Amino acid sequence: MRPQLGHRSGVCIAKGKAAPHQVSIPENEPAGTAVIVLRAQDPDEGEAGRLAYSMEALFDERSNDYFTIDAETGSVVTARSLDRETKDTHVLKVTASDHGSPRRRSATTYLTVTVSDTNDHEPVFEQPEYRESIRENLEVGYEVLTIRATDGDAPANANMLYRLLEPGAGDGVFEIDPRSGVVRTRASVDREEVSEYHLVVEANDQGKDPGPRSATAMVHITVEDENDNYPQFSEKRYLVQVPEDAPVNSQILQVQATDRDRGSNAQVHYSIVSGNLKGQFYIHSFSGAIDLINPLDYETIREYTLRIKAQDGGRPPLINSSGMVSVQVVDVNDNAPIFVSTPFQATVLENVPLGYSVLHIQAVDADSGENARLEYKLIEMAPSTGGVPVAGDSGFPFQINNSTGWITVAAELDRETVENYHFGVEARDHGVPVMTSSASVSITVLDVNDNNPTFTEKVYHLRLNEDAAVGSSVLTLTAVDRDVNSVVTYQITSGNTRNRFAITSQSGGGLITLALPLDYKQERQYVLTVTASDGTRFDTVQVFINVTDANTHRPVFQSSHYTVSVSEDKPIGTSIVTISATDEDTGENARITYILDDNIPQFRIDPDTGTITTLMELDYEDQASYTLAITAHDNGIPQKSDTTYVEILILDANDNAPRFLRDRYQGSVFEDVPLSTSVLQLSATDRDSGLNGRLLYTFQGGDDGDGDFYIEPTSGVIRTLRKLDRENVAVYSLRAFAVDRGSPPLKASVDIQVTVLDINDNPPVFEKDEFDIFVEENSPVGSIVARISAADPDEGTNAQIMYQIVEGNIPEVFQLDLLNGDLTALMDLDYESRTEYVIVVQATSAPLVSRATVHIRLLDQNDNPPVLQDFQILFNNYVTNKSNSFPSGVIGKIPAHDPDVSDSLAYTFVQGNELNLLLLDSATGELKLSRDLDNNRPLEALMKVSVSGKQVFECMILLVHQYGGMGRNSTLAV
Repeated sequence: MRPQLGHRSGVCIAKGKAAPHQVSIPENEPAGTAVIVLRAQDPDEGEAGRLAYSMEALFDERSNDYFTIDAETGSVVTARSLDRETKDTHVLKVTASDHGSPRRRSATTYLTVTVSDTNDHEPVFEQPEYRESIRENLEVGYEVLTIRATDGDAPANANMLYRLLEPGAGDGVFEIDPRSGVVRTRASVDREEVSEYHLVVEANDQGKDPGPRSATAMVHITVEDENDNYPQFSEKRYLVQVPEDAPVNSQILQVQATDRDRGSNAQVHYSIVSGNLKGQFYIHSFSGAIDLINPLDYETIREYTLRIKAQDGGRPPLINSSGMVSVQVVDVNDNAPIFVSTPFQATVLENVPLGYSVLHIQAVDADSGENARLEYKLIEMAPSTGGVPVAGDSGFPFQINNSTGWITVAAELDRETVENYHFGVEARDHGVPVMTSSASVSITVLDVNDNNPTFTEKVYHLRLNEDAAVGSSVLTLTAVDRDVNSVVTYQITSGNTRNRFAITSQSGGGLITLALPLDYKQERQYVLTVTASDGTRFDTVQVFINVTDANTHRPVFQSSHYTVSVSEDKPIGTSIVTISATDEDTGENARITYILDDNIPQFRIDPDTGTITTLMELDYEDQASYTLAITAHDNGIPQKSDTTYVEILILDANDNAPRFLRDRYQGSVFEDVPLSTSVLQLSATDRDSGLNGRLLYTFQGGDDGDGDFYIEPTSGVIRTLRKLDRENVAVYSLRAFAVDRGSPPLKASVDIQVTVLDINDNPPVFEKDEFDIFVEENSPVGSIVARISAADPDEGTNAQIMYQIVEGNIPEVFQLDLLNGDLTALMDLDYESRTEYVIVVQATSAPLVSRATVHIRLLDQNDNPPVLQDFQILFNNYVTNKSNSFPSGVIGKIPAHDPDVSDSLAYTFVQGNELNLLLLDSATGELKLSRDLDNNRPLEALMKVSVSGKQVFECMILLVHQYGGMGRNSTLAV
């Protein structure tokens, strides 16, 4: 007999066809761990009943390496330690074979070993270490990144909790969500205080067997700089003293400003905002060194107050314009005294008293202090001739006050002795080294007379340009004295404001010269009163001098450097700024024209108003700033000009939409992953800056898979939000957006395809719980009578189904193909023996199973002939006085039957009933007597009856009709 497999766990032995066996074994148990003892029963004796056991993997050959079976006892043990994370289910086919002859018989069963979990895996982070950059000054609660750890153990041993460990918890600046692993800011982040944070994150799986396990990961958070610190000067005010003879292109001072930001935000650029009169100084933009680029002149400007701007390199830049530099020009003795007129000429009457002031010698020194304090003395200009005393001799009739420069009479004059005196005068300053200059003096001694000098004109009118050179001739006046040998001298007696003019007597006339420079802005007209005197008598005249303007001043900008801002989205023709320069001249000399020194096609300047407008569209992303050199020149002759610099900062407008790095993203994820599992990460860029370039990721307005996914707004990581089911949705077509924070915001979309990977989470499913199968009897042994199939919504190996008969197949009438579900008859099927079989079939997709009940109903075939046993019908017919006493009803029927229930029998007389003595119902076989037998004649007749269904059966009927004393009787016998 064929062995019948059972199992024993303890002493229990299953009878007959064994159902599949399932057992659970903890992972990591040592090799040799008992799994199960499988027993088969074979009622045969001797070698025919001695069994041998063998085992092989059904689906995965790796299972052969993990288990062994004792060939004699059927004891299954582990061959090596099991690992649930490597393979959690093993399906084995176990065969028991006897040793009978001539043919060995066998039986099979299936063993499913489920490996149960122990907490033998530590959590594993998605990355060995995390690095993230954030910008300082982020809002509290900002999501920095998401930390995720997975655990190969089962969910009960992989329930993650996250926390930050001390030290390195970020000084309270960061916190982590214990469930989701989201790291957020909980306090303000300031890069200038802390530029890097190093956090230690622990993930604990909360396992129970044998206990929890944990792992740590380092999180390095770099704080990116925001331009939130202004440059700060090292001093509130810089003071430097510079000699006026300091060489050109020499450095006089270096200012320094520091910025606590980093990178370009901390790069400081310096410029002079104001106070750089006449462009004397230049500051190096990067170093802050201030150079002298034009000579200084103490006598012109004694102190400069420069305002310095420190501007960092941020976008937009931060500017500190509070830097003050005082440059004090130190005087040096670089100017020799200058006489207001040379030569000096004067006349004096010969009868003037001693001490009489003859001539005022004047010299000026452009220096200051001791360098400009002068002292005068008389000097000899030429050797003495003819006994005429010379300066310095004791008899010289003139002396000079060394402080005031007045020449006075020191001795009596005698025109008849000496009429003319010629000598020199020296002016000496007190500087180091001493500087001197000299001038000649001519004094004529006049005779006393009694006629007043008389001017030839009553009044003089003239124009004089304000840029006339000092010492140039203005006008010659002439006064006539009728006295003999009279000498007329000329003096400006009033109206000589600021001593601009001097007058000397030349050739009998009075020559007015320009002693000091004119200034049209200060005085536009002089009314001089000139006196002509012969020593005792005089005449006066008025000289009207109208000063005309000269192009003496250059245009001057209000600042040497302008900084303005304009948004890049402004239309062409937008006015950006109007700059202006002033000119202290008048008329054409003060009419200013503005020009751009460089050909920068994006801008133009109105030559009359100084308004700068755009000529082209601006693009912050192409160029963030422009520096224009603007020159203002007047329309005087010669032209004079000044130059300033305009820095135009282009402000970013939100004119660039985000762009994803890929046109389409694809990812995959197993359907059984826990919530918040990372699927893939999106990444987009935006050419704008600041908030216009800061991106958020969102599914809003797109497709989030009906809420099955969410996206981290800052990192772009797409994670699962709900449990996935591949059998429900196998592929998601998502659409996400990257949205900037501009106003209005711009966004870009991208399509994402997420493929859900299958796990074996669905049992096989039969079409219905009960099947009715109709099978013709006598089907050949080994023929396929039906195919029973189940469907598994999983895919691949997870959808492989194993079919078994688990109940009702006793004795073993049917066999079910393990893989395709074909139901095969193993023996003859006879409807007449058994009309229906009920079996329970099982579909297994390890370790998941489902069952169905199958009713196998046999269809009858005409495989049996009709059966007729010997029979006889006896009846007596007694004669009565009644005429209707002859039996006319059914006296009996032919007792034939057919085992085939589907057959119907037909009855006919074949022969012997030609006289129609018996009446036969062809359908039922019922017999009646003919009226012809209602007589007293004996009769014996042999009849042949045919009984037919799908097969024909014939029988003989003997009719004996006898007459007795009391009546008649008839006998039918077969």
